[in-house]
Amino acid sequence: MLSKRLDVITPSRTVGISSKVKEMKAQGIDVLNLSVGEPDFNVPEKAKECGIKSLNDNITKYDLVPGLTILREEISKKLLEENNCHYAPDEIVVTSGAKMALTNTLMAVTDPGDEVLLVKPYWVSYSEMTKLVNAVPVGIETDKANDFKLTGELLEKYITEKTKMLILNNPCNPTGAIYTKEELLDICNVCLKHNIYILADEIYERICFNDEFVSVASLSDEIRDITITINGFAKSAALTGTRLGYSATPRELAKNISAIQGHLVSHPCLAAQYIGYGALKYCKDDIDNMVEAYRKRRDLVTARLDKIENLDYIYPQGAFYVFIDILKVKDKFEYKESLSSDFCDKFLEEYKVAIVPGIAFGIDEYVRISFACSEETFIEALDRLDKFVQGILA
Repeated sequence: MLSKRLDVITPSRTVGISSKVKEMKAQGIDVLNLSVGEPDFNVPEKAKECGIKSLNDNITKYDLVPGLTILREEISKKLLEENNCHYAPDEIVVTSGAKMALTNTLMAVTDPGDEVLLVKPYWVSYSEMTKLVNAVPVGIETDKANDFKLTGELLEKYITEKTKMLILNNPCNPTGAIYTKEELLDICNVCLKHNIYILADEIYERICFNDEFVSVASLSDEIRDITITINGFAKSAALTGTRLGYSATPRELAKNISAIQGHLVSHPCLAAQYIGYGALKYCKDDIDNMVEAYRKRRDLVTARLDKIENLDYIYPQGAFYVFIDILKVKDKFEYKESLSSDFCDKFLEEYKVAIVPGIAFGIDEYVRISFACSEETFIEALDRLDKFVQGILA
């Protein structure tokens, strides 16, 4: 009697692992958690003050579906000043988390049977969101030698008459790879040629350690016209539980996304929107300090990984993850269907460390760790990973 769409989706592995860790901790088991993509920082104080003030001022009634005007104006200003993207406030729709911005977009753009291209490895929810709207996810096989980044030449090979959209996550979760301007132009010109939408998920754009970040929509007016920019506050300002994201699109598409949202949730929580407004308006230094902390952690994590024999990894240029290659343990590790899943399960069972299997991202010979936690936690966890790996290969 239930919907057939439930037959084709699988629960989020990252959420499942996080739930398991919470259960173990509730039982008194000391678990080191490197699985969750959640900043260990708190929401900046000035941002919280804006939310508190909104409640004290009794701003709790219905408001505009696409979001508070002052917040959309501030997002518009941010996109122009930081990303060189020209979006008017009425081209922005504020959502209950970036996940909702992604889902709104998929509902507004795709029809049943349309193909949505995903760059492997891809964030765990892209494929399931695509299935939920009855579109078809198509994974693009990429090359480790190029940090698993897409190229225009490779993209051409996957385009069919059913292709409607490319989802491009930059910086990438799980690899931390970042595209240069030239690499983006190469990809975007192929999308222009075939009239394919680009869903540019830029949720990690503030957490960029090396070259200046380039937004897809900043490349040209023609590229902007086929681009849906997705961003939010969870990663840059630690507003994970507050659930606040947004889409920025050409005006007509924004109207349709807003129409969809109006029937689903009306608008995001007003207190959350005021907190987001405060984060953009008053908390740039706080965000910069968080990014610098992540940079230092990245350097510590990779330095420790360099000392672990028989492991390789993709060097992260952004975000707060490392995608680790465990292929060298494959021949000596007993597993059933999934190398990475069984590897993570046994590591959690024997060493009490939670990490995410690469199969969740479409590539089974890898695992993902997060360094959005204390130095003490990830160094101890990596020490245990070293012992685990060498024990397998002994």
